[in-house]
Amino acid sequence: MGESGPGDEASGVNVDGESPTAPPERVTDETTVHDDTELERTIGLVGGLAIGIGTMIGAGIFVFPGLAAQNAGLAATLSFAIGGVVALLVALPTSELATAMPRSGGGYYFISRGLGTAYGSVVGLGLWLGLVFASAFYLVGLGHYATAVLAEVGVVLSVNPVIAVGLVFGVALTALSIGGTENTATLQNAVVGILLVVLTVFLTYGVLDAVGVFGRESAPEQFFSQGIFPAVFSTAALVFTSYLGFAQVATVAGEIKDPERNLPLAMVGSVVIVTVFYVVTIFVATSAFGAEQLGRFGETAMVEVARDLLGVPGAVAILFAGLLATFSSANASILSASRAVYALSRDALLPRKASEINLRYGTPHVALLAAGGPILVLVATGQVELLAEVASFLHLVMYALLCVALLVLRRRDPPWYTPSYTVPGYPVVPALGAIASVALIAFMQPASIVIGVAIMVVSYGWYRYYAGDVSLKGAV
Repeated sequence: MGESGPGDEASGVNVDGESPTAPPERVTDETTVHDDTELERTIGLVGGLAIGIGTMIGAGIFVFPGLAAQNAGLAATLSFAIGGVVALLVALPTSELATAMPRSGGGYYFISRGLGTAYGSVVGLGLWLGLVFASAFYLVGLGHYATAVLAEVGVVLSVNPVIAVGLVFGVALTALSIGGTENTATLQNAVVGILLVVLTVFLTYGVLDAVGVFGRESAPEQFFSQGIFPAVFSTAALVFTSYLGFAQVATVAGEIKDPERNLPLAMVGSVVIVTVFYVVTIFVATSAFGAEQLGRFGETAMVEVARDLLGVPGAVAILFAGLLATFSSANASILSASRAVYALSRDALLPRKASEINLRYGTPHVALLAAGGPILVLVATGQVELLAEVASFLHLVMYALLCVALLVLRRRDPPWYTPSYTVPGYPVVPALGAIASVALIAFMQPASIVIGVAIMVVSYGWYRYYAGDVSLKGAV
């Protein structure tokens, strides 16, 4: 792996008189060295997969099945498949960009070097805020699942503990990340491993039950019971929030071991694995109850499916799995949000203080606090559902621009752009990825689009005010 990154043309200063940090002195498969500090590469392939899967596996299985089945019937399986295809069309180009620029910051870093500072600023600030909103959503969901587990086993509390549980875990996960990325990755690996085992056993039983192996064949209803258009595509836009996790792998690219091999495998592999789980989940759920009944269950649909198949033990097991899923999603999102702040700070788009590395733990502790603090504020409100959809909007914008950045870099062919992995089907795959990402936005709720656009406008305004003179290396 080469020592230099995307050129050495960084220039300009922000309003605090700070200029972009010089590129790393040395980039190896084990560390990224800046001056006298090192950002260690402690996350292997399993850890990368765990970040991607752990972020994605939650909402697609524990929140959306009832809502998706109500909107599209059994064809919601097609909606999830469409979401998986769109994610794959973006994951492949992102993998190429990541092997050419294995730095923390992910989509922000790639876009700022491919399309320029202004585009990078809007995406970077939007990614930070989007992950903050998503993290708060996951932590509130974790609080709900913890409360539901207690209720299921007969524990009744005098006060609603949802917000308190979310706040406690928000503080704990932020502190854990400050203590070392390796600690976070180890915990993430364990949580995701247990979660996948529980889901595999449950879904295998559900499929065998649906096809009559246990004497209760319950084939699902007509496939397109709610029609094809717009039901299938609007549902795909709704559930696409479930596919945000693969990009978080790229956000911690500076800490992935052997990035030339592990980054593409982790991103593409996590998309394929969760897509299979989502499609099987909808099949099992609609086989058990049908779309109309699942819709009435809403966000707790899978708990009722498990209760129907396995009784109270099944319901408790799925509640426990939901607890693990929201925990892992929050864990990965806090880590990724901090790395976006870290990258923005090193490029003088945020104050330099935010990119300080803790010399004891080798982690960007100020950036982690910049992520964890706002998350706790949002958790305290308990009202973050709309903001979670805004996070999806901001990610889709980033996905489209990632694909465009790859097309631009391939056409310009700068000397520093030497990826070890190249996207198959170029230029069709990145072009389709960009088009599909923008197309899904058209099916989102108007309020989410308005808020997302407002965040992009404010982000651009911040860039013009704070760092309008900054020009980043590699920008074209």
